[in-house]
Amino acid sequence: MKVFVTGAGGQVGREVVDAFCDHTVMAATHGQLDVSDRHAVLAAVMGTGPDAIVHCAAWTAVDACESDPDRALRVNALGTRNVTEAARRAGAYVLYLSTDYVFDGTKPAPYVEWDAPSPQSVYGRSKWAGEQEIDPGGAVVRTSWLCGRHGANMVKTVLRLAADHPTLSFVDDQRGHPTFADELARMLRRIVVDRRPGTYHVTNQGAVTWYEFARAVLRAAGDDPARVQPIATADLVPPRPAPRPANSVLDNAALRLQGVELLPDFHEPLERLVRELTS
Repeated sequence: MKVFVTGAGGQVGREVVDAFCDHTVMAATHGQLDVSDRHAVLAAVMGTGPDAIVHCAAWTAVDACESDPDRALRVNALGTRNVTEAARRAGAYVLYLSTDYVFDGTKPAPYVEWDAPSPQSVYGRSKWAGEQEIDPGGAVVRTSWLCGRHGANMVKTVLRLAADHPTLSFVDDQRGHPTFADELARMLRRIVVDRRPGTYHVTNQGAVTWYEFARAVLRAAGDDPARVQPIATADLVPPRPAPRPANSVLDNAALRLQGVELLPDFHEPLERLVRELTS
């Protein structure tokens, strides 16, 4: 199979390229392909003729999106429209990577794929707009709280701060599922190979707050989790420009109901990643 990967230099994109190592992969980083450039996207896809496109490219700077909504829509919404148009012409299947930010976070229970989105941030609205650009035969995969070997993420942040500060403060009123990029990529591969249509939630299992997750990171590193103190989102200084969903827990219902084995509890890949980052 020939697989075209957008955003191939990002945290997930790099893992997706590795996950398809036994297929023919055309990997396009942001520097190689600006998905908001319709003509460039059409030329790249039509020139390679892929069977499938894994669309990871996005502008994910959540707070920066608040001050530049046009850029967020241009990249995350129109960029996805461009990819979908090119895929339609090439006869390719599309998988679009989306986010928990499409929900407002007020539901008391985990969100399933059929819950109505209600994004509260510019970033969330732009990703929801991108979801609506995907043709019915393609897939939308929502994930949350990404961590991994590549790029900036919470695990790296906690380890860095712990090396420089005696105590750390993380919010205890936002809850979600940490997800590890390499494991996410393997599930994306399965969805693409199966050419599954529709919307899927794909996360590691185990719901925690950011405070609880930071403690788990220190514990995995052999450090004292008591160094982490809880704080309310409202007490953050400075306050974050973009609102965060208080509840980001995504029930992987579509996979679960189809009998697909879900990604494991986050503690297992967390320990593996911390060993790799600290060795």
